[in-house]
Amino acid sequence: MIRVVTAMRSRERGSRVSDVDVVDAARQLESADIEDASQARRHAELFRMLFLRLRTEVGRRMVGQQEVVDLTLTCLFADGHMLLEGVPGLGKTLLIRSLAEATGLRFSRVQFTPDVMPADITGTNVLIEDPGTTRRRIEFRRGPIFAELVLADEVNRASPKTQSALLEAMQERTVSAGGVTHALGRPFFVMATQNPIEQDGTFPLPEAQLDRFLLKVEVPSAKREELNEILVRTTCDGEVALEKVVDARGILAAQKLARRIPLAAEVQDWCVRLVLATHPDSEFCPEELRRYIRIGASPRGAQALVSSARVLALMKGRFAVSFDDVRRVARAALRHRIHRSFEAEAEGISNDTIAQRIIACVQTPPPVLQRGGVR
Repeated sequence: MIRVVTAMRSRERGSRVSDVDVVDAARQLESADIEDASQARRHAELFRMLFLRLRTEVGRRMVGQQEVVDLTLTCLFADGHMLLEGVPGLGKTLLIRSLAEATGLRFSRVQFTPDVMPADITGTNVLIEDPGTTRRRIEFRRGPIFAELVLADEVNRASPKTQSALLEAMQERTVSAGGVTHALGRPFFVMATQNPIEQDGTFPLPEAQLDRFLLKVEVPSAKREELNEILVRTTCDGEVALEKVVDARGILAAQKLARRIPLAAEVQDWCVRLVLATHPDSEFCPEELRRYIRIGASPRGAQALVSSARVLALMKGRFAVSFDDVRRVARAALRHRIHRSFEAEAEGISNDTIAQRIIACVQTPPPVLQRGGVR
């Protein structure tokens, strides 16, 4: 959770942004028409203004965990979904509730337990009788998945059948019931949490489910200073009320802008080689890691690297993706897409360790690639 920010430094944090400025920035992003470099820089600065203002507002309630907050906002603006892993009590639920309050988006929370059924999430068809005419009709009652921000709390406690209810919603943004397909609203952001220390009564997420999360973020424990601040904020006065700083239209406009960020050919190729390096039979996989990897990342891993890096570039006020942008999100984009071998489990080599070694071993810039041009 981050500390309250009352003033931001220029360029990296910028000057204090008023609500009027943020509203105006969202309007300008909606009609963003990038024709030259000056307009590109202007729109990048507008995006940065929105990102930092939203980060600051969420930080009024959160303490520390700045990287977790930044990656959550990155995932939202990249139009993806997020998996948070950490022990209870670290503020995972508070984070998305604060995000919902600062954006005004519809929020729903689903507590996953072994007895939760798919219909409890997606909704179901019910028989309705009209008391006036006594006629009966079938009506679809929407479940909690029909919200713009959805918290899937302790998702690994539900059965695989119930976990699969999220597959269609997260990928196609639709829900099918009774032969009818219902579209979900936009933006649509699922944040799932899971507890890494409890194994009894849990069902590990299958590979197909994990691959649908853009990023997986591990939430660290609070430090001494942060824990003191948490006690001051939560045991004295009431909870801080957050202001709405951006709405759904502003978020959709920012997502549209992020997809238009140019990507240099050498940066794109590095993303490709990072993903290929997670495959043990690939020429790019480091020799010492081949025996630790059973299955590597899918093409969604490369998509996650590119879309997240584009948001980070905009967050810094740049209209171009750098190698550092990719490097900052690489672990979160790859760690849950690498499946370890028996040797890795026996030697205690984690997915995160494998991802770190791959990022360090895959060289940048590429050794052989014709320079110039953007994708």
